[in-house]
Amino acid sequence: MMETLLLPFQFPFMQKAFWIVLIVAPPCALLSCFLVLKGWALMGDAVSHAVLPGIVLAHLAGLPLLLGAFAAGLGSSLLTGFLAANSRVKRDTLMGVVFSGMFALGIVLNTAFPSEFHLEHILFGNMLGVGQGDLVTAASIALPVTALLTFKWRDLMLHAFDPVQAKVSGLQVEALHYGLLTILSLTIVATLSSVGLILAIGLLIAPGAIAFLVTRRFGAMLLVATSVTLAAMLAGVWASFYLDSAPAPTIILVLTGLFLATLLRHRWRIARA
Repeated sequence: MMETLLLPFQFPFMQKAFWIVLIVAPPCALLSCFLVLKGWALMGDAVSHAVLPGIVLAHLAGLPLLLGAFAAGLGSSLLTGFLAANSRVKRDTLMGVVFSGMFALGIVLNTAFPSEFHLEHILFGNMLGVGQGDLVTAASIALPVTALLTFKWRDLMLHAFDPVQAKVSGLQVEALHYGLLTILSLTIVATLSSVGLILAIGLLIAPGAIAFLVTRRFGAMLLVATSVTLAAMLAGVWASFYLDSAPAPTIILVLTGLFLATLLRHRWRIARA
């Protein structure tokens, strides 16, 4: 029985899948708490789609794909902020227009300039095809992002909860705002090789939403989100081996199931109170 349970850990491609999970889970979980608290769920979804043209252009120019992805994601975020500050259109509407347009541009560019570029790997990830270079790249992004979120979580929490109070307290509100956008873009870049653009939003929203329902303190929320993400991603990869399914969608299904179970438990406790 034990040999059957441990079977996935005996294959090198599965070992790399488990390693990439351990690398990307912490930054995604921590960031998801700030996105949920700040109401940036749409922003996370939008940025994950907006990086596509940057990836395609970087590939055509022979540049690192991650560099193109980061430039496109951050550039789109800055453009949305500029348009919101200089027009009557609300920010969420502008995000819908700008980021959907960027995603469409990426698809058009990929179609107009055919190559050996595998768009489906970018959109949906290729966790079982992760190589040593992908692990190093993800770790080089995930570790600094995790450290920054860990050491600056109080400042970012105040900025997310009450920007006015944060400014009165002497915090650099603009730096925190654009810093969080930069972290969001970097985190999405770190998950490219594992879960892809389409499913990255699940890792950036579900953990924070689950932790929000079960905790009342933000510090505890960060710990719960990280624990839930690690457990769900490890379980998803492990289950995908026996289900013969893709690991990334399996992980998102596990997170979705946990969220629904947590929501039902929360509603049940309210009904009993």
